[in-house]
Amino acid sequence: MQAMVLRKPGGPLEPETLPDPEPGPGEIRVKVSACGVCRTDLHLYDCELPDIHYPIIPGHEIVGHIDRIGPGVMAHRLGERVGIPWLGHTCGHCSFCNHGMENLCDHPTFTGYTRNGGYSTHAVADARYAFPLAGLGSDISIAPLLCAGLIGWRSLVMAGDAERLGIYGFGAAGHIVAQVAHWQGRQIYAFTRQNDRTAQALAHQLGATWIGGSDQRPDIDLDAAIIYAPAGELIPAALSAVRKGGRVVCAGIHMSPIPSFPYSLLWGERHLLSVANLTRQDGLDFLAVAKEAGIRTHTTPYPLAEANEVLARLKRGEILGAAVLVPEP
Repeated sequence: MQAMVLRKPGGPLEPETLPDPEPGPGEIRVKVSACGVCRTDLHLYDCELPDIHYPIIPGHEIVGHIDRIGPGVMAHRLGERVGIPWLGHTCGHCSFCNHGMENLCDHPTFTGYTRNGGYSTHAVADARYAFPLAGLGSDISIAPLLCAGLIGWRSLVMAGDAERLGIYGFGAAGHIVAQVAHWQGRQIYAFTRQNDRTAQALAHQLGATWIGGSDQRPDIDLDAAIIYAPAGELIPAALSAVRKGGRVVCAGIHMSPIPSFPYSLLWGERHLLSVANLTRQDGLDFLAVAKEAGIRTHTTPYPLAEANEVLARLKRGEILGAAVLVPEP
């Protein structure tokens, strides 16, 4: 198979020809047709995640068709289109798994981080963590749903029934969640990089009530805010923008240092929460909503071989919506 492999801290990703992987018991092998590029991939590339073991193939927004099935797999069939998300496996016996919180499992594996991912022509996955994707649009359009969409959905649920919802960072997750929230009848307040006219135009197109830079705030208090940008300074900004009793949800896996802020921003029973990973039920719930709500991702496809440049563009804030890597046929 062909793959883009991260062999050392800071990269670059190296194109390599590797033996085709074989699925073990309970696993499937997928011929990858599209793999979304997530900011978590950039955190991996930049060594901002702990305990990275090299070499590793990044990518955890994988769409493809099953071309080989390991022993004991009963729930999938050859040729079936599936999605492989970030959560690759959980132990099933720790206290978190036993209490319906497999996203906090003590012994998990993560696709594209602790097991090889989808910056490749083939990927192997635990069959129990692969989602059927029938009837959800093209492979390229679906790929961002498998992390930006799933984490976006979990963060939206954690934001509660907020009518006035702030979204800080209008990228891959932000533009998906905005569509779900708008479909639910909420008002969207979109915060982008200063003077990011392109992202602001997309927010307007998706029905945002208010659009401004992250250094601005609307004239009315928000009920909740979700932070997708990995910038710690947005936490006090978001806390100052929500009403008493409001919520601020931090949706990223990594964030820059959070500056000190006065307790008065948190006081008034405001809630500060983080989102960690996802559960399989999150995936099933969200994919059903995405189909019903008619979610349409804004994507730009790139050849798999251009993965290094795509990550650089993501770091510079030059990706509108989501980037998707496509292996050569």
